[in-house]
Amino acid sequence: MSRAHDLGAASEDAASAYLQSIGYRIVTRNLRGPGGEIDIVARDGETIVFVEVKARTTRRFGSALGAVDARKRARLRRVAADYLQFVAPTARARFDVLTFEGTTPRLHRNAF
Repeated sequence: MSRAHDLGAASEDAASAYLQSIGYRIVTRNLRGPGGEIDIVARDGETIVFVEVKARTTRRFGSALGAVDARKRARLRRVAADYLQFVAPTARARFDVLTFEGTTPRLHRNAF
């Protein structure tokens, strides 16, 4: 396992714990679909929330939030659309991004 993979896995664990602490209910993690993966699928009340987790130890490669670029957002939307079509076609949904720069979580609700 690479250092980046280890950081990603630890960040997803921390993100899940943080989201649960603020009332989200985790439905699944690492949802894979054609063309991509969504880190966390959760419920916030009646809303299905697709959460992308990004962690950065330095800003050398830009901010954690900036890493969720247009191409990444398009992939996430496609995977989410497939999921919703089969699991909850009439559900309300949104995309959140949970960033870690250092160890501090920052939730960006309805990020895109």
